[in-house]
Amino acid sequence: MQGKQPTGCVGAKHHFWSLTVGLNRNEKQAVVEEISAKIASAQTIALAEYRGIQVGQMTQLRSKARDQGVYLRVLKNTLARRAVEGTAFSGLANDMTGPLIYAISDDAVAAAKVLSDFAKGNDKLVIRGGNYAGKPLDKAGVAALANIPTREVLLSQLMGIMQAPVSGFARALAALAEKNGGGAAAEEAAAPAEAG
Repeated sequence: MQGKQPTGCVGAKHHFWSLTVGLNRNEKQAVVEEISAKIASAQTIALAEYRGIQVGQMTQLRSKARDQGVYLRVLKNTLARRAVEGTAFSGLANDMTGPLIYAISDDAVAAAKVLSDFAKGNDKLVIRGGNYAGKPLDKAGVAALANIPTREVLLSQLMGIMQAPVSGFARALAALAEKNGGGAAAEEAAAPAEAG
């Protein structure tokens, strides 16, 4: 009977019926394979309960997740449990109850940050926990992970630290050249370097 409309259904009932029909075995397997592929390269999974969130708000959350490279999906918990079986994230299986949205990211911080930032402005999204590189995280752990700067921010900070001695040395040379008679000393210092 799967895939066919029950007799006697009218349009509104048909729409509801089509939303509540379960996945067949092949579709379930496809979902598990898709999630398993995402998990294989993931560093972080964060879980949140989403009861009462309006469709427009969920659309905003999905958009923010896409922008941050976070895979965000509402899943059947049984399928999510199958996907994490035998992985570093298998400890999450006990937390997979109720209506959950799953955020999965290759970046260590992104999944936690997307859910935490959204939860700050929407009390209907409740962080339940997560897992980072095989280590379980409670709600506070997810929030702490979300507060770590992103990889791009950390790299730019590192570049600033690495450039500071070089730019300081350049400023010291410029000051020394200025003190010793202006540009002539700097030209003399540059001439032997070019000749060699």
